[in-house]
Amino acid sequence: MIQRISRLNAALPELAELESLIEEGKQYMRIRVPAHIQHKGEHLPFYVLEMGSAAKDAPVLALVGGVHGVERIGTQVILSFMKSLVRRLHWDPVVRDQLEHLRLLIIPIVNPGGMAENTRCNPNGVDLMRNAPVEAEGKTPWLVGGQRISSALPWYRGKPGRPMEPENQALSDAIHHALRDQKYCISLDCHSGFGTRDRLWFPYAKSTAPWPGIGAAHTLTELFEHSFPSHEQYLFEPQAHSYTTNGDMWDYLYDDYRAMQPEGCFIPITLEMGSWLWVKKNPRHLLRYHGLFNPVLPHRQQRILRRHLVLFDFLMSATRTMPQWAPESAADQTRALQSALERWYPGMSGNITPAV
Repeated sequence: MIQRISRLNAALPELAELESLIEEGKQYMRIRVPAHIQHKGEHLPFYVLEMGSAAKDAPVLALVGGVHGVERIGTQVILSFMKSLVRRLHWDPVVRDQLEHLRLLIIPIVNPGGMAENTRCNPNGVDLMRNAPVEAEGKTPWLVGGQRISSALPWYRGKPGRPMEPENQALSDAIHHALRDQKYCISLDCHSGFGTRDRLWFPYAKSTAPWPGIGAAHTLTELFEHSFPSHEQYLFEPQAHSYTTNGDMWDYLYDDYRAMQPEGCFIPITLEMGSWLWVKKNPRHLLRYHGLFNPVLPHRQQRILRRHLVLFDFLMSATRTMPQWAPESAADQTRALQSALERWYPGMSGNITPAV
């Protein structure tokens, strides 16, 4: 038994760190394990944690990591934020007050089997961000947009007609349950590996056309840029400006939310940490697959863990105050939509129906 735990901790130290944090902060958490993911005879827990208000109408901020197992830094950034939050709750009344007015949903390791194997896909060889029942509108980049040829190739979607992978089903159930009665919601899904800048992506991945929530997303972008004018590391943009894909989970979850709450405001964000810059600065990253997605040097890893705390704190405040800043009236929605189109779709006419 000790040998088994030691082997698991060596392959998946993030799970050990998460369980240590749960033990440290359990008085502030509501803890569920709605699924176990099978991996080499182990049943790895799929943790869903809630903190803050349990009120039905409390705005929801969902933090998600570890969808792609090799992108461990996404989970590590969330764990770093959790550690800071738990320790501040012991003494900081401002943080306690903030959590009383919002619900924090945290799923730090969506793909524990893939993380244990240091692979992008899950133990079945499926890329979880290409696995949702969503088809792109038009052509997608070959392979990158999702393929059904073989699990031996990257970006495998799974066999057609099959249910979603168990990790995605557990993620979908948790998000659906948390958001089904809620009018105001934001999510942040933490990844790494694309480009030399940190990007904050909005849906849709399936379409180059503006998605219904683009106006509210622009309002949120302006809030951040106005509040932190010297914090210029993030590029805010729709994901489709970079590439389109089939099977994106956040497209699926956003459409699911809209079916439940057509008047609601849900802004899904993907944080794509630009690891190409790490490779450029240190060629040692090229010597192992892990290094293409995660900082290799300890001081650089610590820098990455620190640099996103401002974003997490901002999203906490922005979620709590969504009823004050989210576009509500038809006039506000139209203005927000026009501003979004001018920024991200210059030259496009404003005949798109605005939606919160």
